[in-house]
Amino acid sequence: MMRNVHLVPEDEDDIYSGYNDYNPQFDEDIDNDEGFQQAVKTSHGRRPPPTASVKPVLGAGPRPLGTAAQRMKTGMVSSMGRPTTGAQEGVARPMTAVRAAGYSSAPRGMQFDPLNQAKGPAPPLEAKAEDSPEEKVKQLEKKVMELVEESCMANSRAEFSLALEKAKEAGRQERQLVRQREQLASGEQINLDLTYSVLFNLANQYAANEMYNEALNTYTVIVKNKMFSNAGRLRVNMGNIYFKQRNYAKAIKFYRMALDQVPTAHKEMRARIMQNIALVFIRMGQYSDAVTTLEHVMNEKPDFKSGFNLILCYFALGDREKMKKTFQRLLNCALNIDDEDKYLPHPDDKHYNMILEVIRNDTLRQMEREKKTYAEKCIMAAAKVIAPAIESSFAAGYDWCVEQVKTSPSFLEMANDLEINKAIMYLKQKDFNQAVETLKSFEKKDSKVASTAATNLSFLYFLENEIGQADKYAEVAMTADRYNPSALVNKGNCVFMQGEHERAREFYQEALRNDSTCTEALYNLGLTYKKIGRLEDSLDCFLKLHAILRNSAQVIYQIADLYDLLEDTAQATEWFMQLIGVVPTDAFVLARLGEIYDNEGDKTQAFQYHYESFRYFPSNIEIIEWLGAYYIDSQFCEKAIHYFERAAVIQPSQVKWQLMVASCHRRSGNYQQALETYKEIHSKFPENVECLRFLVRLCNDLGLKEAQDYATKLKKAEKARELREQRASSGSRRGSGRGIREHSAGSGLKHKGSLNLFMLHNIIIGSFS
Repeated sequence: MMRNVHLVPEDEDDIYSGYNDYNPQFDEDIDNDEGFQQAVKTSHGRRPPPTASVKPVLGAGPRPLGTAAQRMKTGMVSSMGRPTTGAQEGVARPMTAVRAAGYSSAPRGMQFDPLNQAKGPAPPLEAKAEDSPEEKVKQLEKKVMELVEESCMANSRAEFSLALEKAKEAGRQERQLVRQREQLASGEQINLDLTYSVLFNLANQYAANEMYNEALNTYTVIVKNKMFSNAGRLRVNMGNIYFKQRNYAKAIKFYRMALDQVPTAHKEMRARIMQNIALVFIRMGQYSDAVTTLEHVMNEKPDFKSGFNLILCYFALGDREKMKKTFQRLLNCALNIDDEDKYLPHPDDKHYNMILEVIRNDTLRQMEREKKTYAEKCIMAAAKVIAPAIESSFAAGYDWCVEQVKTSPSFLEMANDLEINKAIMYLKQKDFNQAVETLKSFEKKDSKVASTAATNLSFLYFLENEIGQADKYAEVAMTADRYNPSALVNKGNCVFMQGEHERAREFYQEALRNDSTCTEALYNLGLTYKKIGRLEDSLDCFLKLHAILRNSAQVIYQIADLYDLLEDTAQATEWFMQLIGVVPTDAFVLARLGEIYDNEGDKTQAFQYHYESFRYFPSNIEIIEWLGAYYIDSQFCEKAIHYFERAAVIQPSQVKWQLMVASCHRRSGNYQQALETYKEIHSKFPENVECLRFLVRLCNDLGLKEAQDYATKLKKAEKARELREQRASSGSRRGSGRGIREHSAGSGLKHKGSLNLFMLHNIIIGSFS
């Protein structure tokens, strides 16, 4: 081992000499040199540690062993025989050679911190300058997208003007964005998707605001730009605009251009475009061309809408056989919805029942219901159209449709609905006997159908005022289906007509518990509360109903009338004003409002509404009487004559109107005309005491000799009246005042809302649900 040791003579040059040589000039400002201090504190630039073994140097002789004196002279020697540079002439200097990780030449006593955690967290990242051109471009692009989104949201809320303003602002900002990018010479980074979105949204908003020319121009800009992929499909939108403008030739042209650019693999898209083409042909009356297009759609991708339109085209062409075949094809169209058994509960599977509670009425389930409802609506409408045309009578046509529906597994339950619809057709033809017979045929069928038929029978008998039969079939309907709200309402109506108002209230409340949207039950319940004097409860019912039926004149009238009964004049006036906004030509409502103003002492407003009522219904005696009295009070007797003469024409047997005409002549100073009028009245009513009194007075004032004759007649008439009064039994006498009858102004609309007319006028429609 010693043979590898080479002892260097003192006169021989040391191969490791010079490492301890140090230039004092390097000490200048070394403490403030950040790069040097960083290199000292970290492991930057260090070499890996040496290995334990030492390989001999080729060509070198044996080296002399280092002595203690040499160590003292040269300092500490490393394990490889290399002298250290840590100490030179008493100066503490960090090692620059290789050292182990975690060790440093710093004085002892410092904390061991190999990861430099004592320095604290790293400094934050340097923020980008907000005023840099690139950052400005990004912010502007973000703002454009926000404007597009706000425009779309405004459109969804039907705020079309606001949506258009946002779309225009987005277009301006997008053009500014393009100019800024061009100035930065970054044209290759232009966002084509953003440009397309802005233009497409702007065109849609123009169309929503019915600015069709601007929308067409914007769509043209998009379509003609070759950089936008698949932009040619927007010609469908252009065709829709031409369709709205009734420019059918151009609409077909653009639909066909769009169809040419849709690949054949996209069958649904092509089918929808062809449906549009067929609809345009139907509007143009070219049913043969529409048939050709719809036949192609039914062969490629059949659906209920195309099938129904095809049936209408064949109906217009009068082709019976094709109508039958197309109806059969309509029944064979696929619904593409899950089986109904999927939504049935499993008594032994609690986990599945928990899932069922979630999916029973989720969005997907609602969509399935809508699809099925639409399909049933198309089939029902098609049956109504073709039934009278495919056979000699509509009854035979309905029978054929029912048989075809029974053979369809998807729409088997619709056969009963068609039968009920057949009964309604009999009603429209005023053949009540056939309608009743048809509905009675359902008595022995399943509960749901029997309940529907019995409900309609109860309604028919109620209209014919056969309360007993109506009550009987209402019971049958309730027995078949206790949760049928229409049956409960019919039963309530029957017991109401029999005077059992509390029982009627219970039936109406039960109907509302079963179906909270049953407006007939809520209306009838309000009237029942009003009948038994519970006005506050009645008002609550009608206010709830008003939230559902916002523009129902009957509901608004009932609310106004209840406020009037509660002596809340301000609310009553406000609701009557709303009612006039809904039915501005209803004479009874106008008269009722005039009556309220008259009671408040506002004669001007009262006259305005009474006069408007007279314009729309000039035969209302109460209004005529009020207007005549108003002109007399206003000292315009000449104008009052016109109204009293009209009243005399309407009621010629009433002497008071003719007396009022004569009185107006007398008050206006036209005594001669008044005398002639009184003479005519005396000739028609010779025993009228008042007429004779005025004749005596006028003749005396005018100095006529006839005064004595009329005085004699007056005495005889007074004696005859006294005899009649003596013969009359001593009882309360009815006054014949000429005042306006209380609440008579609104009697017409009350009658509309009374139990005679509000009774379930839409029960037959509701039975199809």
